[in-house]
Amino acid sequence: MKVVRFFRTIQMKLIIIYVLMILFAMQLIGVYFMQVMESSSLKSFTSSLEYEASLLATFAAEKLPEGARVAASEPQASPVNQQAYDDLKDIAKFSSADTLQIVDAEGNVVSTTEQNAASVLGHKFNNILVNRALQNIKDNEQTLVDDLGNRIMVLATPVVKDGKVLGAIYIKKSMKETYATIRRINGIFFSGTLIALALTALLGIILAHTITSPIKEITRQVTSVAEGRFLQRVRIHGEDEIGQLGKAFNHMTERLREALSLNEEEKEKLASILSNMNDGVLATDELGKIILINQRAAKMLETSFDVAEGELVSRFLGLPKELYDGPARDEESHTLLELIHPDREPRQVHVTLTPIHRREIGTTGTIIVLQDVTEQVELEQARREFVANVSHELRTPLTTMKSYLEALEDGALEEPELAKRFIGVTRNETERMIRLVTDLLHLSKLDSKQAHIKKEWTAIPEMLEEVADRFAFQFKQKDISITLASENTGKVLIDRDKIDQVLDNLLSNAVKYTPEKGKITISTRDIDQRFIEISIEDNGMGIPKRDMDHIFERFYRVEKGRSRSMGGTGLGLAIAREIVKAHGGTIELESEYNQGTKISFTLPYGERGETA
Repeated sequence: MKVVRFFRTIQMKLIIIYVLMILFAMQLIGVYFMQVMESSSLKSFTSSLEYEASLLATFAAEKLPEGARVAASEPQASPVNQQAYDDLKDIAKFSSADTLQIVDAEGNVVSTTEQNAASVLGHKFNNILVNRALQNIKDNEQTLVDDLGNRIMVLATPVVKDGKVLGAIYIKKSMKETYATIRRINGIFFSGTLIALALTALLGIILAHTITSPIKEITRQVTSVAEGRFLQRVRIHGEDEIGQLGKAFNHMTERLREALSLNEEEKEKLASILSNMNDGVLATDELGKIILINQRAAKMLETSFDVAEGELVSRFLGLPKELYDGPARDEESHTLLELIHPDREPRQVHVTLTPIHRREIGTTGTIIVLQDVTEQVELEQARREFVANVSHELRTPLTTMKSYLEALEDGALEEPELAKRFIGVTRNETERMIRLVTDLLHLSKLDSKQAHIKKEWTAIPEMLEEVADRFAFQFKQKDISITLASENTGKVLIDRDKIDQVLDNLLSNAVKYTPEKGKITISTRDIDQRFIEISIEDNGMGIPKRDMDHIFERFYRVEKGRSRSMGGTGLGLAIAREIVKAHGGTIELESEYNQGTKISFTLPYGERGETA
């Protein structure tokens, strides 16, 4: 497998490319070289043979007289012919040809280098090339192949003197050595080509390694980056294109590391924001399925991400179909939902749906923000109820006063007893309105932090005894027993008048709602040497559970008619809570319906030297 993988690498491809290019170049050069060399060698051989033949023809023209003839049977018939024969024979000795024959003008052989000269001299030499030469036609050459397959060149040149053809020179020479030389040169060239290819392959391996080694290193670095390791860097070996690629990759890695680091930081910030924000947030994909829900939303909906993931948000939240589907989905929309829980009161939630748009794609999801507006709704409702209650509380005594004043004006003044009673009722209603307005002003100052708290060191047991003494008459009227259970507490830094007002309000309520022969207990206890807790407990009618969370609200009455008939304004507990909060304490209520009620509030002891 490694071998197969190696042959698929760029390094092997580069080596093959180098070798094939050199091989192609060498073959092209070799073919051209061999053709040129063979042509040149043959041309040189032919030129040499032609020159030799021409030279021999020049010498033979001087020795071959006109009309000279040598017969085979009469070699010495004429001294002239004999002398010419001898001279021509000497000329033939200087030829390098394998076979040389000199013929006269009639085509008879007058000299030859063949071993069987006797059988040839004087005889007619019938050869096409010789006949052409005797006709004074030049360029008479021919290449033949002997029985052994060797090439032989045959050439015939006319012997001319004073423009007259005296004979011809016939030469035959083997081309074996010439072709052997050509083959040796081809062999040398082939060996050189193999050596060049081997050196090229070796050089290709080295060069390919210099190219592929940085690429392999970049590949390893790419793998490292893909696995999240950004600290490694590609080594730069030069300023070439691969070096520039390495620099660019290192720069890209650094930028990618910074971008991912910034992205992780932003994700952590976003996760922290989503986890700690007071509003619930959900995100959906393009199909409306939930892909994200923060802790606040999960708490509001009493669910978890594992449960909500993949659910259709319209069905999960109970959104109207026309709000989430259709054209309205591409625009921001709002609605108000009521979340109903079995064990808690319903919560009012304001829902904002904001589509997520991507360029050239359109809406790819929705961000849904859940805002718990229960308190705002309740506050607005309380404000409306407060205005209505104030108006009602003022309207009732004013209406009573108006009716009695009209009665007095209509003649009741003439009857002293009736007039006195009417004036008494009018005075009572006036005092009631004064108390109501005073309580409202007091609450307004406490709300706006304008109420001045004058603290002084006060002994709690003495203060509680004085409170009990102030209600002694009411206790006696309803035959209620009062118990003071005070621990050994020291002095506390408080506003005595305002805490007296708190105690008066709480004890007044206890007396009102405790039946005859009931029991009221006022107790104190120390909390961590930092706070004192004062409790007023009765065994009266108690408060229903549904009213427990609203008991400290302004103008709230458990039973409206009963409270008003007892002279209450519904502001006593609200004022008590604000006074206790202004002192840095807390107030709590425990009650069982038809069993009794216990209200406790804490006050800090304060430190010596502390001033209000």
